[in-house]
Amino acid sequence: MSDLTASVLETKNGFHVDGYEKISYDFTFLDGVFNVENRQLAECYQKWGRVLAVTDMNVFNMYGEQIERYFQHYNLELKVHKTKIGEKAKTIPTFLSIVDSMTEFGIYRKEPVLVVGGGLVTDVAGFACAAYRRNTNFIRVPTTVIGLIDASVSIKVAVNYGNYKNRLGAYHAPMHTFLDFTFLRSLPTAQIRNGFAELIKISSCSHLPTFDRLDKYCEQLISTGFGRCDGASDEIRDAADKINREGIHEMLKLETPNLHEIGLDRVIAYGHTWSPMHELVPETPLRHGHAISIDMAYSATLANNRKLLSDEEHHRILTLFSRAGLSMDHPQFDEDILDKGTAAILKTRDGKLRAAVPNPLGSCTFLNDVTVEELNAALRRHKEIMKGYPRNGEGLEAFVDASDTGYTENNQKEVEALEAAAEKAGNLNASMDGDSVVHGGKVMNGVNGHANVHVNGHSHGITDKLANGAAQGLTNGVDGFTNGAKA
Repeated sequence: MSDLTASVLETKNGFHVDGYEKISYDFTFLDGVFNVENRQLAECYQKWGRVLAVTDMNVFNMYGEQIERYFQHYNLELKVHKTKIGEKAKTIPTFLSIVDSMTEFGIYRKEPVLVVGGGLVTDVAGFACAAYRRNTNFIRVPTTVIGLIDASVSIKVAVNYGNYKNRLGAYHAPMHTFLDFTFLRSLPTAQIRNGFAELIKISSCSHLPTFDRLDKYCEQLISTGFGRCDGASDEIRDAADKINREGIHEMLKLETPNLHEIGLDRVIAYGHTWSPMHELVPETPLRHGHAISIDMAYSATLANNRKLLSDEEHHRILTLFSRAGLSMDHPQFDEDILDKGTAAILKTRDGKLRAAVPNPLGSCTFLNDVTVEELNAALRRHKEIMKGYPRNGEGLEAFVDASDTGYTENNQKEVEALEAAAEKAGNLNASMDGDSVVHGGKVMNGVNGHANVHVNGHSHGITDKLANGAAQGLTNGVDGFTNGAKA
Protein backbone atom coordinates (compact mmCIF):
# COMPACT_ATOMS: atom_id res chain seq x y z
CA MET A 1 0.00 0.00 0.00
CA SER A 2 1.27 3.50 -0.68
CA ASP A 3 0.42 7.14 -0.14
CA LEU A 4 1.75 9.86 -2.40
CA THR A 5 2.62 13.38 -1.31
CA ALA A 6 4.09 15.87 -3.73
CA SER A 7 4.90 19.47 -4.39
CA VAL A 8 4.81 21.33 -7.68
CA LEU A 9 6.93 24.46 -8.04
CA GLU A 10 6.82 26.85 -10.93
CA THR A 11 10.22 27.53 -12.49
CA LYS A 12 11.37 30.06 -15.06
CA ASN A 13 10.95 27.59 -17.92
CA GLY A 14 8.30 25.22 -16.57
CA PHE A 15 7.67 23.27 -13.38
CA HIS A 16 9.58 21.17 -10.86
CA VAL A 17 7.88 18.21 -9.21
CA ASP A 18 8.91 16.46 -5.99
CA GLY A 19 6.94 13.30 -5.26
CA TYR A 20 7.31 11.06 -2.24
CA GLU A 21 5.60 7.71 -2.11
CA LYS A 22 5.09 6.03 1.23
CA ILE A 23 5.39 2.25 0.94
CA SER A 24 4.11 0.19 3.87
CA TYR A 25 3.50 -3.53 4.11
CA ASP A 26 3.43 -6.18 6.82
CA PHE A 27 5.02 -9.50 7.68
CA THR A 28 3.30 -12.00 9.96
CA PHE A 29 4.97 -15.16 11.29
CA LEU A 30 2.16 -17.69 11.36
CA ASP A 31 2.67 -21.45 11.39
CA GLY A 32 -0.38 -23.05 9.80
CA VAL A 33 -1.58 -20.13 7.72
CA PHE A 34 -4.21 -22.39 6.07
CA ASN A 35 -5.43 -23.96 9.31
CA VAL A 36 -9.06 -22.95 9.81
CA GLU A 37 -8.25 -21.89 13.38
CA ASN A 38 -6.09 -19.10 11.94
CA ARG A 39 -8.38 -16.51 10.40
CA GLN A 40 -5.74 -13.83 9.68
CA LEU A 41 -5.46 -14.56 5.96
CA ALA A 42 -9.21 -14.95 5.48
CA GLU A 43 -9.81 -11.57 7.08
CA CYS A 44 -7.83 -9.96 4.25
CA TYR A 45 -10.50 -11.18 1.81
CA GLN A 46 -13.73 -10.76 3.77
CA LYS A 47 -14.36 -7.42 2.07
CA TRP A 48 -14.27 -9.06 -1.34
CA GLY A 49 -15.98 -12.36 -0.58
CA ARG A 50 -13.73 -14.20 -3.01
CA VAL A 51 -10.09 -15.07 -3.71
CA LEU A 52 -8.02 -15.46 -6.87
CA ALA A 53 -5.00 -17.59 -5.95
CA VAL A 54 -1.93 -18.19 -8.09
CA THR A 55 0.17 -21.20 -7.17
CA ASP A 56 2.30 -23.85 -8.82
CA MET A 57 1.19 -27.38 -9.55
CA ASN A 58 3.48 -28.96 -6.96
CA VAL A 59 2.17 -26.77 -4.13
CA PHE A 60 -1.45 -27.28 -5.20
CA ASN A 61 -1.08 -31.05 -5.41
CA MET A 62 0.21 -31.09 -1.84
CA TYR A 63 -1.85 -28.34 -0.19
CA GLY A 64 -4.71 -27.69 -2.60
CA GLU A 65 -7.38 -29.52 -0.61
CA GLN A 66 -6.33 -27.77 2.59
CA ILE A 67 -6.43 -24.37 0.86
CA GLU A 68 -9.89 -25.10 -0.55
CA ARG A 69 -11.20 -26.22 2.85
CA TYR A 70 -9.78 -23.11 4.47
CA PHE A 71 -11.57 -20.64 2.20
CA GLN A 72 -14.73 -22.74 2.13
CA HIS A 73 -14.77 -22.58 5.94
CA TYR A 74 -14.82 -18.78 5.72
CA ASN A 75 -17.40 -18.73 2.88
CA LEU A 76 -14.93 -17.24 0.42
CA GLU A 77 -15.23 -18.28 -3.23
CA LEU A 78 -11.87 -19.55 -4.45
CA LYS A 79 -10.50 -19.62 -7.99
CA VAL A 80 -7.05 -21.11 -8.54
CA HIS A 81 -4.60 -20.46 -11.35
CA LYS A 82 -2.15 -23.36 -11.32
CA THR A 83 1.06 -22.95 -13.22
CA LYS A 84 4.46 -24.57 -13.59
CA ILE A 85 7.31 -22.18 -13.05
CA GLY A 86 11.03 -22.93 -13.28
CA GLU A 87 13.92 -20.63 -14.16
CA LYS A 88 13.58 -21.36 -17.88
CA ALA A 89 9.82 -21.05 -17.70
CA LYS A 90 10.01 -17.77 -15.79
CA THR A 91 9.02 -16.04 -18.99
CA ILE A 92 6.65 -13.59 -20.63
CA PRO A 93 4.21 -16.37 -21.72
CA THR A 94 3.92 -17.57 -18.12
CA PHE A 95 3.42 -13.97 -17.01
CA LEU A 96 0.70 -13.51 -19.66
CA SER A 97 -1.13 -16.63 -18.55
CA ILE A 98 -1.47 -15.12 -15.07
CA VAL A 99 -2.64 -11.84 -16.57
CA ASP A 100 -5.29 -13.80 -18.50
CA SER A 101 -6.50 -15.28 -15.20
CA MET A 102 -6.81 -11.85 -13.66
CA THR A 103 -8.89 -10.65 -16.61
CA GLU A 104 -11.09 -13.76 -16.55
CA PHE A 105 -11.62 -13.33 -12.81
CA GLY A 106 -12.47 -9.64 -13.20
CA ILE A 107 -10.05 -8.51 -10.55
CA TYR A 108 -10.73 -5.08 -9.00
CA ARG A 109 -7.99 -2.46 -8.78
CA LYS A 110 -7.46 -2.80 -5.01
CA GLU A 111 -8.46 -6.47 -4.71
CA PRO A 112 -5.41 -8.53 -3.72
CA VAL A 113 -4.35 -11.59 -5.66
CA LEU A 114 -3.14 -14.40 -3.37
CA VAL A 115 0.24 -15.77 -4.44
CA VAL A 116 1.29 -19.07 -2.87
CA GLY A 117 4.59 -20.69 -3.77
CA GLY A 118 8.34 -20.32 -3.96
CA GLY A 119 10.34 -17.32 -5.04
CA LEU A 120 9.85 -18.05 -8.74
CA VAL A 121 6.06 -18.03 -8.41
CA THR A 122 6.02 -14.88 -6.29
CA ASP A 123 8.37 -13.18 -8.77
CA VAL A 124 6.26 -13.86 -11.85
CA ALA A 125 2.85 -13.42 -10.25
CA GLY A 126 4.05 -10.28 -8.48
CA PHE A 127 5.20 -8.86 -11.82
CA ALA A 128 1.78 -9.66 -13.31
CA CYS A 129 0.19 -7.70 -10.45
CA ALA A 130 2.62 -4.81 -10.93
CA ALA A 131 1.76 -4.61 -14.62
CA TYR A 132 -1.99 -5.22 -14.41
CA ARG A 133 -3.63 -1.78 -14.46
CA ARG A 134 -0.11 -0.64 -13.50
CA ASN A 135 -0.74 -1.51 -9.84
CA THR A 136 -2.79 -4.44 -8.53
CA ASN A 137 -2.47 -5.56 -4.92
CA PHE A 138 -1.22 -8.98 -3.90
CA ILE A 139 -0.58 -11.01 -0.77
CA ARG A 140 2.35 -13.44 -0.54
CA VAL A 141 2.48 -16.83 1.13
CA PRO A 142 5.99 -18.16 0.33
CA THR A 143 6.52 -21.92 0.63
CA THR A 144 10.29 -22.46 0.18
CA VAL A 145 13.34 -21.39 2.14
CA ILE A 146 14.34 -18.93 -0.59
CA GLY A 147 10.77 -17.66 -0.75
CA LEU A 148 10.56 -17.23 3.02
CA ILE A 149 14.03 -15.85 3.68
CA ASP A 150 14.95 -13.91 0.56
CA ALA A 151 12.22 -13.30 -2.01
CA SER A 152 9.71 -12.34 0.68
CA VAL A 153 11.95 -9.49 1.85
CA SER A 154 12.39 -7.72 -1.44
CA ILE A 155 9.71 -5.84 -3.37
CA LYS A 156 11.37 -6.78 -6.67
CA VAL A 157 9.30 -8.84 -9.11
CA ALA A 158 10.45 -10.02 -12.52
CA VAL A 159 10.69 -12.52 -15.34
CA ASN A 160 13.75 -13.75 -17.20
CA TYR A 161 14.24 -12.61 -20.79
CA GLY A 162 16.41 -14.43 -23.27
CA ASN A 163 19.30 -15.88 -21.29
CA TYR A 164 19.27 -13.14 -18.65
CA LYS A 165 17.80 -13.43 -15.17
CA ASN A 166 15.16 -10.93 -14.10
CA ARG A 167 15.75 -8.69 -17.12
CA LEU A 168 12.13 -7.46 -17.15
CA GLY A 169 10.52 -6.50 -13.88
CA ALA A 170 9.31 -3.87 -11.45
CA TYR A 171 9.35 -2.78 -7.82
CA HIS A 172 5.98 -3.71 -6.38
CA ALA A 173 5.34 -4.31 -2.69
CA PRO A 174 2.73 -6.81 -1.51
CA MET A 175 0.09 -5.72 0.98
CA HIS A 176 1.08 -8.49 3.36
CA THR A 177 3.40 -11.49 3.57
CA PHE A 178 2.53 -14.48 5.75
CA LEU A 179 5.61 -16.46 6.82
CA ASP A 180 4.64 -20.07 7.55
CA PHE A 181 7.70 -22.24 8.14
CA THR A 182 5.64 -25.43 8.44
CA PHE A 183 5.76 -25.59 4.63
CA LEU A 184 9.37 -26.72 5.07
CA ARG A 185 8.13 -30.06 6.43
CA SER A 186 7.27 -31.13 2.90
CA LEU A 187 10.16 -29.43 1.11
CA PRO A 188 12.81 -31.76 -0.38
CA THR A 189 16.21 -31.62 1.30
CA ALA A 190 17.70 -30.28 -1.93
CA GLN A 191 15.45 -27.24 -1.65
CA ILE A 192 16.31 -26.70 2.01
CA ARG A 193 19.98 -26.71 1.00
CA ASN A 194 19.20 -24.34 -1.86
CA GLY A 195 17.73 -21.76 0.52
CA PHE A 196 20.49 -22.23 3.09
CA ALA A 197 22.76 -20.31 0.71
CA GLU A 198 20.72 -17.13 1.16
CA LEU A 199 21.28 -17.26 4.92
CA ILE A 200 25.03 -17.68 4.43
CA LYS A 201 24.86 -14.65 2.12
CA ILE A 202 23.31 -12.24 4.58
CA SER A 203 25.10 -13.53 7.68
CA SER A 204 28.63 -13.61 6.24
CA CYS A 205 28.37 -9.98 5.14
CA SER A 206 26.15 -8.44 7.80
CA HIS A 207 25.29 -10.56 10.85
CA LEU A 208 28.03 -12.70 12.37
CA PRO A 209 25.86 -14.20 15.19
CA THR A 210 23.61 -15.75 12.53
CA PHE A 211 26.66 -17.10 10.69
CA ASP A 212 27.86 -18.64 13.95
CA ARG A 213 24.52 -20.44 14.40
CA LEU A 214 24.54 -21.67 10.80
CA ASP A 215 28.06 -22.97 11.38
CA LYS A 216 27.06 -24.70 14.62
CA TYR A 217 23.86 -26.37 13.40
CA CYS A 218 24.41 -26.66 9.62
CA GLU A 219 23.68 -30.35 9.02
CA GLN A 220 20.83 -30.54 11.55
CA LEU A 221 19.09 -27.48 10.07
CA ILE A 222 19.14 -29.00 6.59
CA SER A 223 18.11 -32.51 7.62
CA THR A 224 15.19 -31.34 9.80
CA GLY A 225 13.73 -28.66 7.52
CA PHE A 226 14.87 -25.92 9.88
CA GLY A 227 13.45 -27.76 12.85
CA ARG A 228 9.98 -28.29 11.39
CA CYS A 229 10.22 -32.02 10.59
CA ASP A 230 9.09 -34.68 13.05
CA GLY A 231 11.76 -35.62 15.52
CA ALA A 232 13.59 -32.30 15.43
CA SER A 233 14.81 -31.23 18.85
CA ASP A 234 13.63 -28.10 20.58
CA GLU A 235 17.20 -26.82 20.43
CA ILE A 236 17.29 -27.08 16.64
CA ARG A 237 13.87 -25.51 16.22
CA ASP A 238 14.74 -22.62 18.54
CA ALA A 239 18.03 -22.07 16.70
CA ALA A 240 16.23 -22.17 13.35
CA ASP A 241 13.63 -19.65 14.50
CA LYS A 242 16.34 -17.26 15.67
CA ILE A 243 18.27 -17.68 12.41
CA ASN A 244 15.19 -17.09 10.26
CA ARG A 245 13.86 -14.14 12.20
CA GLU A 246 17.25 -12.44 12.52
CA GLY A 247 18.10 -13.13 8.87
CA ILE A 248 14.84 -11.64 7.63
CA HIS A 249 15.14 -8.69 10.01
CA GLU A 250 18.69 -7.95 8.90
CA MET A 251 17.76 -8.04 5.23
CA LEU A 252 14.77 -5.78 5.85
CA LYS A 253 16.97 -3.27 7.67
CA LEU A 254 19.38 -3.25 4.74
CA GLU A 255 16.77 -3.14 1.99
CA THR A 256 14.09 -0.86 3.43
CA PRO A 257 16.05 2.41 2.95
CA ASN A 258 16.75 1.37 -0.64
CA LEU A 259 13.65 -0.46 -1.85
CA HIS A 260 13.97 0.83 -5.40
CA GLU A 261 17.74 0.21 -5.52
CA ILE A 262 18.60 3.86 -6.06
CA GLY A 263 21.78 3.07 -4.17
CA LEU A 264 23.69 0.37 -6.03
CA ASP A 265 26.15 -0.64 -3.28
CA ARG A 266 24.01 -3.40 -1.78
CA VAL A 267 25.26 -5.75 0.92
CA ILE A 268 22.70 -8.40 -0.01
CA ALA A 269 24.13 -8.49 -3.54
CA TYR A 270 26.97 -10.66 -2.23
CA GLY A 271 26.97 -13.69 -4.50
CA HIS A 272 25.06 -11.84 -7.22
CA THR A 273 27.88 -10.34 -9.27
CA TRP A 274 28.64 -13.22 -11.64
CA SER A 275 25.87 -15.68 -10.77
CA PRO A 276 23.15 -13.97 -12.88
CA MET A 277 25.15 -14.86 -15.97
CA HIS A 278 26.35 -18.28 -14.82
CA GLU A 279 23.12 -19.64 -13.36
CA LEU A 280 21.45 -20.28 -16.72
CA VAL A 281 24.59 -21.34 -18.62
CA PRO A 282 24.38 -25.11 -17.98
CA GLU A 283 21.87 -26.93 -20.21
CA THR A 284 20.05 -27.88 -17.02
CA PRO A 285 20.16 -24.66 -14.97
CA LEU A 286 21.81 -24.49 -11.58
CA ARG A 287 19.59 -23.98 -8.61
CA HIS A 288 19.76 -20.36 -7.52
CA GLY A 289 21.33 -21.17 -4.16
CA HIS A 290 24.11 -23.14 -5.83
CA ALA A 291 24.74 -20.41 -8.41
CA ILE A 292 25.15 -17.72 -5.76
CA SER A 293 27.25 -20.06 -3.61
CA ILE A 294 29.76 -20.42 -6.46
CA ASP A 295 29.83 -16.64 -6.75
CA MET A 296 30.17 -16.19 -2.97
CA ALA A 297 32.93 -18.79 -2.64
CA TYR A 298 34.90 -17.29 -5.52
CA SER A 299 34.35 -13.77 -4.14
CA ALA A 300 35.65 -14.98 -0.76
CA THR A 301 38.82 -16.20 -2.48
CA LEU A 302 39.13 -12.84 -4.23
CA ALA A 303 38.75 -11.10 -0.86
CA ASN A 304 41.30 -13.44 0.71
CA ASN A 305 43.78 -12.62 -2.07
CA ARG A 306 43.42 -8.97 -1.09
CA LYS A 307 43.82 -9.79 2.63
CA LEU A 308 40.30 -8.49 3.28
CA LEU A 309 39.34 -11.92 4.58
CA SER A 310 41.81 -13.81 6.74
CA ASP A 311 42.93 -17.32 5.86
CA GLU A 312 40.97 -18.64 8.86
CA GLU A 313 37.78 -16.82 7.83
CA HIS A 314 38.23 -17.90 4.21
CA HIS A 315 38.57 -21.52 5.23
CA ARG A 316 35.61 -21.25 7.59
CA ILE A 317 33.20 -19.92 4.98
CA LEU A 318 34.32 -22.43 2.32
CA THR A 319 33.98 -25.27 4.81
CA LEU A 320 30.42 -24.19 5.66
CA PHE A 321 29.46 -24.23 1.97
CA SER A 322 30.96 -27.71 1.66
CA ARG A 323 29.23 -29.06 4.78
CA ALA A 324 25.92 -27.75 3.46
CA GLY A 325 26.48 -29.53 0.14
CA LEU A 326 26.42 -26.23 -1.73
CA SER A 327 28.42 -25.64 -4.89
CA MET A 328 31.64 -23.67 -4.78
CA ASP A 329 32.72 -24.32 -8.37
CA HIS A 330 31.49 -25.65 -11.69
CA PRO A 331 33.40 -26.53 -14.90
CA GLN A 332 31.53 -23.85 -16.83
CA PHE A 333 32.41 -21.16 -14.31
CA ASP A 334 35.45 -20.14 -16.30
CA GLU A 335 37.29 -17.03 -17.48
CA ASP A 336 34.91 -16.55 -20.41
CA ILE A 337 31.81 -16.56 -18.17
CA LEU A 338 33.65 -14.38 -15.65
CA ASP A 339 34.33 -11.84 -18.39
CA LYS A 340 30.77 -11.91 -19.73
CA GLY A 341 29.31 -11.73 -16.25
CA THR A 342 31.49 -8.73 -15.43
CA ALA A 343 30.43 -6.92 -18.60
CA ALA A 344 26.74 -7.58 -17.85
CA ILE A 345 26.85 -6.52 -14.20
CA LEU A 346 28.71 -3.30 -15.03
CA LYS A 347 25.65 -2.23 -17.02
CA THR A 348 23.31 -3.18 -14.20
CA ARG A 349 25.43 -1.34 -11.63
CA ASP A 350 25.93 1.84 -13.61
CA GLY A 351 29.49 1.22 -14.76
CA LYS A 352 30.98 0.00 -11.47
CA LEU A 353 31.60 -3.58 -10.36
CA ARG A 354 30.36 -3.00 -6.78
CA ALA A 355 31.27 -6.61 -5.89
CA ALA A 356 30.23 -7.21 -2.28
CA VAL A 357 32.73 -9.30 -0.30
CA PRO A 358 33.10 -10.12 3.42
CA ASN A 359 35.61 -7.82 5.14
CA PRO A 360 35.96 -9.24 7.75
CA LEU A 361 33.46 -12.07 8.17
CA GLY A 362 30.19 -10.51 9.31
CA SER A 363 30.89 -7.19 7.57
CA CYS A 364 31.07 -6.08 3.96
CA THR A 365 33.02 -3.95 1.52
CA PHE A 366 32.62 -3.30 -2.19
CA LEU A 367 35.29 -3.81 -4.85
CA ASN A 368 35.43 -1.53 -7.88
CA ASP A 369 39.10 -1.52 -8.87
CA VAL A 370 39.57 -5.19 -9.78
CA THR A 371 41.37 -5.83 -13.07
CA VAL A 372 40.64 -8.67 -15.47
CA GLU A 373 44.06 -10.13 -14.62
CA GLU A 374 43.24 -10.11 -10.90
CA LEU A 375 39.85 -11.73 -11.47
CA ASN A 376 41.36 -14.50 -13.58
CA ALA A 377 44.22 -15.08 -11.14
CA ALA A 378 41.73 -15.41 -8.30
CA LEU A 379 39.70 -17.87 -10.37
CA ARG A 380 42.74 -20.05 -11.06
CA ARG A 381 43.66 -20.08 -7.37
CA HIS A 382 40.06 -20.79 -6.41
CA LYS A 383 39.91 -23.84 -8.66
CA GLU A 384 43.15 -25.11 -7.17
CA ILE A 385 41.73 -24.69 -3.66
CA MET A 386 38.59 -26.59 -4.70
CA LYS A 387 40.66 -29.70 -5.40
CA GLY A 388 41.00 -30.08 -1.64
CA TYR A 389 37.22 -30.21 -1.06
CA PRO A 390 34.75 -33.06 -1.69
CA ARG A 391 33.61 -33.33 -5.32
CA ASN A 392 36.17 -30.64 -6.26
CA GLY A 393 33.79 -28.08 -4.83
CA GLU A 394 30.73 -29.13 -6.81
CA GLY A 395 27.48 -29.29 -4.88
CA LEU A 396 24.91 -31.95 -4.09
CA GLU A 397 21.72 -31.90 -6.18
CA ALA A 398 22.88 -28.63 -7.69
CA PHE A 399 20.67 -28.63 -10.76
CA VAL A 400 16.97 -27.91 -11.09
CA ASP A 401 14.53 -30.80 -11.24
CA ALA A 402 10.79 -31.35 -10.86
CA SER A 403 10.78 -29.86 -7.37
CA ASP A 404 11.88 -26.57 -8.94
CA THR A 405 10.02 -26.63 -12.22
CA GLY A 406 7.11 -29.01 -11.79
CA TYR A 407 7.82 -30.48 -15.21
CA THR A 408 7.41 -34.03 -14.05
CA GLU A 409 3.81 -34.87 -14.86
CA ASN A 410 1.69 -35.88 -11.93
CA ASN A 411 -0.79 -38.01 -13.81
CA GLN A 412 -1.89 -38.96 -17.30
CA LYS A 413 -4.93 -36.67 -17.20
CA GLU A 414 -2.63 -33.66 -17.07
CA VAL A 415 -0.71 -34.92 -20.09
CA GLU A 416 -3.94 -35.45 -22.01
CA ALA A 417 -5.22 -32.01 -20.99
CA LEU A 418 -2.02 -30.37 -22.18
CA GLU A 419 -2.15 -32.22 -25.49
CA ALA A 420 -5.78 -31.21 -26.09
CA ALA A 421 -5.07 -27.57 -25.29
CA ALA A 422 -1.85 -27.54 -27.28
CA GLU A 423 -3.65 -28.62 -30.44
CA LYS A 424 -5.91 -25.56 -30.21
CA ALA A 425 -3.51 -23.03 -28.74
CA GLY A 426 -2.37 -19.94 -30.61
CA ASN A 427 1.29 -19.79 -31.50
CA LEU A 428 2.21 -16.99 -29.11
CA ASN A 429 5.97 -17.37 -29.30
CA ALA A 430 5.95 -17.20 -33.07
CA SER A 431 4.38 -13.76 -32.90
CA MET A 432 6.85 -12.40 -30.36
CA ASP A 433 9.66 -11.69 -32.86
CA GLY A 434 12.56 -13.44 -31.23
CA ASP A 435 11.31 -13.64 -27.67
CA SER A 436 12.65 -17.18 -27.48
CA VAL A 437 16.41 -16.93 -27.73
CA VAL A 438 17.98 -20.02 -29.28
CA HIS A 439 21.43 -21.17 -28.23
CA GLY A 440 23.01 -24.16 -29.88
CA GLY A 441 19.75 -25.26 -31.45
CA LYS A 442 17.88 -25.33 -28.14
CA VAL A 443 15.04 -22.98 -27.28
CA MET A 444 16.04 -21.33 -24.01
CA ASN A 445 12.55 -20.21 -22.90
CA GLY A 446 11.58 -23.62 -21.60
CA VAL A 447 13.18 -26.54 -19.84
CA ASN A 448 15.54 -29.05 -21.44
CA GLY A 449 14.82 -27.78 -24.93
CA HIS A 450 11.03 -27.60 -24.65
CA ALA A 451 9.67 -24.29 -25.90
CA ASN A 452 6.86 -22.47 -24.15
CA VAL A 453 3.20 -23.01 -24.90
CA HIS A 454 0.76 -20.28 -23.92
CA VAL A 455 -2.83 -21.44 -23.88
CA ASN A 456 -4.06 -17.84 -24.30
CA GLY A 457 -6.91 -18.16 -21.87
CA HIS A 458 -8.89 -20.85 -23.72
CA SER A 459 -9.34 -24.27 -22.17
CA HIS A 460 -12.12 -25.56 -24.42
CA GLY A 461 -13.84 -27.11 -21.46
CA ILE A 462 -10.83 -28.16 -19.42
CA THR A 463 -11.13 -25.95 -16.34
CA ASP A 464 -10.67 -27.75 -13.02
CA LYS A 465 -11.23 -24.53 -11.10
CA LEU A 466 -8.75 -22.58 -13.21
CA ALA A 467 -9.73 -18.95 -13.43
CA ASN A 468 -8.02 -18.47 -16.79
CA GLY A 469 -9.01 -21.82 -18.23
CA ALA A 470 -5.45 -22.85 -19.05
CA ALA A 471 -5.62 -26.61 -19.35
CA GLN A 472 -4.88 -27.99 -15.89
CA GLY A 473 -2.73 -24.93 -15.31
CA LEU A 474 -0.02 -26.17 -17.69
CA THR A 475 1.12 -22.95 -19.26
CA ASN A 476 4.48 -24.16 -20.54
CA GLY A 477 5.43 -26.81 -23.06
CA VAL A 478 6.66 -30.20 -21.88
CA ASP A 479 7.27 -33.65 -23.28
CA GLY A 480 8.18 -32.43 -26.73
CA PHE A 481 5.29 -30.03 -27.30
CA THR A 482 6.62 -26.97 -29.08
CA ASN A 483 4.35 -23.99 -29.65
CA GLY A 484 1.26 -26.14 -29.46
CA ALA A 485 2.39 -28.91 -31.80
CA LYS A 486 3.94 -32.31 -31.20
CA ALA A 487 7.68 -32.03 -31.85
